[in-house]
Amino acid sequence: MTHPTLAHSAEDPLIVGALHLPDLSVNRDLTLSQLEDFALSNAEAFLAGGMRRIMLQDQTRQFGPAVPETIALTAAIGRSLKRAFPQMSLGIIVQAHDAEAPLAIAQAAGADFVRLKVFVGAAMTFEGARDPLAVRAVTYRHHLRAADIAIMADVFDRTSRPMIDVPPAEAAVAAQKYGADALVLTGSSFGDSLARVAAARQAGVTRPILIGGSVDQDNIVQALAAADGAIVSTSLMSRQGGLSARWDRDLVGRLMDTVRERAPA
Repeated sequence: MTHPTLAHSAEDPLIVGALHLPDLSVNRDLTLSQLEDFALSNAEAFLAGGMRRIMLQDQTRQFGPAVPETIALTAAIGRSLKRAFPQMSLGIIVQAHDAEAPLAIAQAAGADFVRLKVFVGAAMTFEGARDPLAVRAVTYRHHLRAADIAIMADVFDRTSRPMIDVPPAEAAVAAQKYGADALVLTGSSFGDSLARVAAARQAGVTRPILIGGSVDQDNIVQALAAADGAIVSTSLMSRQGGLSARWDRDLVGRLMDTVRERAPA
């Protein structure tokens, strides 16, 4: 059964815009007010372009769990977004390897879903080894009585290497079994992502699947022919770098026009 937060259709696929906050480990002089202005202006660009699902992404690099200031800042910014745009479906992801922090932030901010990058199967990343978060995350969500917050789980994405000898399709089935409400599959290329989606479906995955990278206006139709949705960010940027990073409402609009045009009448 699809989680209510993730309800979708051919006319309304799960297109999620990823709004990355600046890395606060190297931007310590930024104030909460500046960060709120940054998030609000960019969320407005996504929404004006016709995208109604946005994921707020903390990018502060931390070893281990999220620190208190990251949790507080992200929750405050998320709450500002929901207050300004109550019609928006908001997601939370944190750079830190943490099962509880994203859920706590989501509950405080009134967000609708979280994304966890290592849900099942230990993985090695460029920042070190990561253990699976599934059991802790699902247990903590139950502790919070926050079943309304959906969990999107990555399965062996392209930024990591599995530390167990399990095919991605088998890991996808395990992620579903351990409580993921949706899966995010990202291969080494767009073609590899499509292959992973097909293999996961063949293995028995019935939950929604999103492609997590390399999706743009040129391939969104092909992506949605295979998957239930996609997470999109870089292809919608007009410029990058610190607080000059901006997502372009015209680029968002063209992508969403393509999505609407491919939907059956």
